[in-house]
Amino acid sequence: MSILRKYTVLAPVSLSIALFITSCSETKVSQCQRLIKLVDEGTSLIDKNKGTQVITSIQLSKDLEFITKSIQELNLADPKLKEYQSGFVKIFQNLSQAIAKAGRALGSTKIAEASASGRERIQKARTEIDSSLTAAEAIGKQSDKLVDEMNKYCNQPE
Repeated sequence: MSILRKYTVLAPVSLSIALFITSCSETKVSQCQRLIKLVDEGTSLIDKNKGTQVITSIQLSKDLEFITKSIQELNLADPKLKEYQSGFVKIFQNLSQAIAKAGRALGSTKIAEASASGRERIQKARTEIDSSLTAAEAIGKQSDKLVDEMNKYCNQPE
């Protein structure tokens, strides 16, 4: 009978622990909210700093790296949200790199001399800035698409 008593006590305790752990786990909605909050922070940084000077562009790139790392460190359990998380990490990494490249190119134009080599340097910088802006525009479209998909997913009932 002592074995039966052990199981009589152990079963309710195990069930209580399992229910406690389950009740503490995050819902899809709370995971969505955490991911959306960071994506919104990154997007607002970009909107706020569009078309700014070199130093601001370099700082924006660093801020986006921080957002990328924060998104990367989210501990999401939902497999679909993990896919979105991975997509946003790539998007913000690419945006950060494109903005940093454009900022460096813009900076090189500021120190270019009034000579043939200086004009060549400015032309090269313009090309880099244009390619960075084109890349950023394409990345922005990817981001918009991913945001739409994630919003649809997050708004589905569990």
